[in-house]
Amino acid sequence: MKLKINLFATLLIAFSLTLTACGNNEKENPKEKTNEEMDHGSMDHSGSGEVPKGLKEAKDPAFPVDSKAIIKADHMKGMDEAEATIVGAYDTTVYTVSYTPTTGGKKVTHHKWVIHEELKDPGDQPLKPGAEVTLNADHMKGMKGAKATIDSAEQTTVYMVDYTPTTGGEKVTNHKWVTESELSAE
Repeated sequence: MKLKINLFATLLIAFSLTLTACGNNEKENPKEKTNEEMDHGSMDHSGSGEVPKGLKEAKDPAFPVDSKAIIKADHMKGMDEAEATIVGAYDTTVYTVSYTPTTGGKKVTHHKWVIHEELKDPGDQPLKPGAEVTLNADHMKGMKGAKATIDSAEQTTVYMVDYTPTTGGEKVTNHKWVTESELSAE
């Protein structure tokens, strides 16, 4: 009988320790985030409104400054279907890039968007997919100075926008960047 009680007590303690360890593990290691969640969860959604040196204003943008448009992109929660006010319109080459943050951590893949003028010494000509670059953009922690690979490139008009997330929360100001194809008339 004493052996059964000791065995029961040992199993009870082991079970309790297992539950405690699992509970602590979830707090220390939350579920793994998807690349998009990591990508934009740490993104600086609002910006100063400053544009990179050499960026040229669009001559005849589909969405002029101060006009309204609906965002058709889901770079982050609350962005898709939000009403945007156009703050700036620029003609450039936009890139999706993959990079490992300078702060460490998981590689970010297919980050939208970095523009030609946010690359370190990119030259005058648009770069092709596969090109290795250094990022000067600081949209996210660990982005500036990171080595990156160009995943895609497109010549288009990009927009800086203000919008209030459809999920609620504070207004996002001077968000960089939304492409012309990611906006629609109201």
